[in-house]
Amino acid sequence: MATLFTKIINREIPAKIVYETDKVCAFQDIHPQAPHHIVIVPKAEIPTINDLTPETAHYVGDLFLAAKEIATQLGVTEKGYRVVMNCNGDGGQTVFHIHLHLLAGRPMTWPPG
Repeated sequence: MATLFTKIINREIPAKIVYETDKVCAFQDIHPQAPHHIVIVPKAEIPTINDLTPETAHYVGDLFLAAKEIATQLGVTEKGYRVVMNCNGDGGQTVFHIHLHLLAGRPMTWPPG
């Protein structure tokens, strides 16, 4: 069964898409935690970080390259931004399709959660 994110990629569920290539799709989070909160997903369905293999590891690099480009487009590269990837329930993952959160537009604190 397709994940929520695959349905967004396939335009079966509406989302405000802000960036897309043949490898990734990025859209605004529906529950933003910062003025800019973008979810960046690979177009391949990989449930968790634990499911990555040497053959699929390049998808993580694609997510980070997209984050860099989106941060540039948002104009936040100089002030800074945060990227977060969660894994499984205790790690905060709720959609089991790997994804990267880009948060920007306010000072970030530590620890985050």
